[in-house]
Amino acid sequence: MKTKKAPEAEKNCYSQEELQEFKTLILEKIAKAEKDLAMLNQAVAGSDKDITDTAPTFKNLEEGSNVLHKEENAKLAARQQKFIRDLKAALVRIENRTYGICQVTGKLIPKERLMIVPHATMTVEAKEASKKKR
Repeated sequence: MKTKKAPEAEKNCYSQEELQEFKTLILEKIAKAEKDLAMLNQAVAGSDKDITDTAPTFKNLEEGSNVLHKEENAKLAARQQKFIRDLKAALVRIENRTYGICQVTGKLIPKERLMIVPHATMTVEAKEASKKKR
């Protein structure tokens, strides 16, 4: 008579080594994101310096174009700041050993997802379900 083995318990948190791997990835992403943010902020601050003195009509077009570019760069900079904030929050979750646990289901977020979106707080299924509720 064969006895069935009890199913292996589902993993509910990442190992210290895996958390360190995620931490390294996140720190690299933060460094790159902060560098990108500095470039965006520089573009926002210096975008009116190159307006040449041309005919009034063209000057208005150039100024409008510069304002549009400045606004786009400001939006990108705000988005980059949020990304950095989310990555830093992920570092806190690593320190608390809650990193990689879905806030909705309590299940472990797959490592493949976290390697692509290291600041993820939900499994793909939970995220899709929350979008449907909106």
